[in-house]
Amino acid sequence: MDICSLYKEELREIFSKRGEPSFRADQLFDWLHSKRVLEYSDMTNMPASIRNWLGDEYPIPSAQCIKRQISSDGTEKYLFSFADGNCVETVAMQYEHGMSVCVSTQVGCRMGCRFCASTQNGLVRSLTAGEMLAEVYEASRLTEKTADSVVLMGIGEPLDNFDQVIRFYDLITDERGYAMKNRSVTLSTCGLVPEIYELAKLKKQLTLSISLHAAFSEKRSSIMPVNLRYPMDDLMEACRSYVKTTGRRVSFEYTVIHGFNDGDEDAEKLASLVRGFQTHVNVIPVNEAGRGDFSATRKQAEIFAGKLTSLGVNATVRRTLGNDISAACGQLRRDTVETK
Repeated sequence: MDICSLYKEELREIFSKRGEPSFRADQLFDWLHSKRVLEYSDMTNMPASIRNWLGDEYPIPSAQCIKRQISSDGTEKYLFSFADGNCVETVAMQYEHGMSVCVSTQVGCRMGCRFCASTQNGLVRSLTAGEMLAEVYEASRLTEKTADSVVLMGIGEPLDNFDQVIRFYDLITDERGYAMKNRSVTLSTCGLVPEIYELAKLKKQLTLSISLHAAFSEKRSSIMPVNLRYPMDDLMEACRSYVKTTGRRVSFEYTVIHGFNDGDEDAEKLASLVRGFQTHVNVIPVNEAGRGDFSATRKQAEIFAGKLTSLGVNATVRRTLGNDISAACGQLRRDTVETK
């Protein structure tokens, strides 16, 4: 496990085994997560002998930007490379309230959703918490802004990398480090039911978002293989349990595919599924980068959102950012992999 993935208590244990005082761990944690330095030589309040030892034993993970695209609306998209040469995408989105960073949690994805470019080359490996933090830290450095929020909606399925994602959440919200607010982290999942129950037990104050994308189970199975393993009824029951256990509401994402899941019956079924959740449905026009002949205009997404609203559902169409730089997850990495 890399040095940036370790809790302060684990750092103290490393220093203790070497016979060093515990305050050295506090200093290191501050350099890594508050000052966010990338070289031990910059840690000027620690002896050279300790810095040399750390440099030999514990390389600091970093995200090297090998491609940077800046949209006319201020959105920035990065292709970050890690030490082993694997790449992920990270997006920095500018809002009136501040900057939000969309973080990848895996190199590739094995969920197989047909409309998503992230899954087209399968799963290579999961990221460490330190590598996910490096995405945020480097995006902050490049934009010269501190991220106010993080969405775990980039490449990969966060709950398929459960332990490292929890470490990421704990570390980025640590008041002695980056100090992001607990409720400013959103985790989006396609619906890994056992992990939703495990997440509920931890009672973290993050925001859970469910990628639903179809209201009828048969339709969902045809575009999201996860539904074959964890059917809709089981998923919705897990969501109800999550709300009851944590006291936090669940939101839902719904990608509109015109002619497939945006009919009146789809809206009525979706309204019946989310009724009682006091939730929000985020309606998204499908991005054509995925597999299959899928398309939808923003207007068609707005029409579907209007149907939900008329049925008493709180629904809005997601603000589209970065269209001119293909900011949807997976496109930049896919294009880079396929040209190698």
